[in-house]
Amino acid sequence: MKLQTAIDRVSLEDAIRLAQVLNGKTDILEMGTSLVKDYGNLAIEKIRQVLTESELLVDIKTIDEGAYEFQQGYFYGGDILTVMGAASYDTLKACYEVSQEKGKTMLIDLLEVNNAKIEQILEFEEAIFCLHHSIDRKDKLDATASVAEFRKNFPQVKRIAIAGGIDLEQAKELAEQGLTEIVIVGSKITKSQEPAKAVETFMEAIHQ
Repeated sequence: MKLQTAIDRVSLEDAIRLAQVLNGKTDILEMGTSLVKDYGNLAIEKIRQVLTESELLVDIKTIDEGAYEFQQGYFYGGDILTVMGAASYDTLKACYEVSQEKGKTMLIDLLEVNNAKIEQILEFEEAIFCLHHSIDRKDKLDATASVAEFRKNFPQVKRIAIAGGIDLEQAKELAEQGLTEIVIVGSKITKSQEPAKAVETFMEAIHQ
């Protein structure tokens, strides 16, 4: 299982500093949506320059203009780009085609997406399907139960990620379960006193 560390709601300077600190320590570094909205595509380039040993996911949350947004996201240095599962089939298809053409990866954010819609997009077999528990929700995510239910409903999906308040214990349980490709952790790492040490702790936990 891979660890994706999400950087969100900080200044670009702090994001670049964190990227330098976590470079090569986390499998994937996520440039969160707030950074994209605050600083734009040129910020992807700046983070890419210091991130030489980890993959870069840019959480652009595309909902329309799929081909253009994905072309731009990859041009500026993203390895993995995100599209909302709630987008139209045509938008998802356009994003997938660009990702395949560029030899890159598409992650489908399944936030508030029902099973009927997921059934319609199963053909994007190289995409990562991300179970996403909204930060605005008041209830707590049961990570392993969510993954187990998703795998039961959609056994053909090869690549699963999960996000939404994941802590160290949940990350361990997901690793033991063995169904998830990527576990996404944000503030439990980036808001800690020593992010590099926190990443190390998570990496050890998921690779035991």
